[in-house]
Amino acid sequence: MASLDLERVLKIPDDYEGFPTSLFCVPKHYEDSIGNVLITHGTIQDRIEKLARDVFYDFYKQNKEPVHAICVLKGGYKFFSDLLDKVNALNSNHSEGSVPISVDFIRLKSYENTESSGEVNIIGLDNLDSLAGKNVLIVEDIIDTGKTMNKLLNTIQKYRPKSVKVACLLRKRTPLSSGYIPDYVGFEIPDKFVIGYALDYNEYFRDLLHICVISEN
Repeated sequence: MASLDLERVLKIPDDYEGFPTSLFCVPKHYEDSIGNVLITHGTIQDRIEKLARDVFYDFYKQNKEPVHAICVLKGGYKFFSDLLDKVNALNSNHSEGSVPISVDFIRLKSYENTESSGEVNIIGLDNLDSLAGKNVLIVEDIIDTGKTMNKLLNTIQKYRPKSVKVACLLRKRTPLSSGYIPDYVGFEIPDKFVIGYALDYNEYFRDLLHICVISEN
């Protein structure tokens, strides 16, 4: 899969192996399940700080209009929390103005019937009509093929928001990609199964601070 070739993304090469877990503090119960550390917690935080600045100033230039941030659960909760904390820090310390932010949390479920295959069932938003006229920022942990995100966007656009942007921490290079490109991307990563920082495997590893490659064993 070719690179996104975006200016505002940190690309991790396909041949990058990361760091041995022995160099970091890793929960004992995960030691045999983790391969190398692909992205350290500190690097994640530094990158999110830059994404927060990009988000803040992009919306600041739009007449400081309010932003309605939507977290896609479960995997996006840490990225969402850290991103908004950093945006709010800019709000608190920017002497010339701030960007009002409201929040919502959703989960996605695919429809069973083929007729609705272009949309997803959004669980958690009581009234989707409330998105009308709003600047919506969708925050997701990882975009793999991009098909689910395209379906989510198709669904949300029906409710006539003023604008919709997507921020994802990770975007995977995969031959199965639909070609979808988010507005804000933290890292572009190889086609590997990654865990940690709220990314899970059967609900495990969400509490792992670093983003790691799962062990082949």
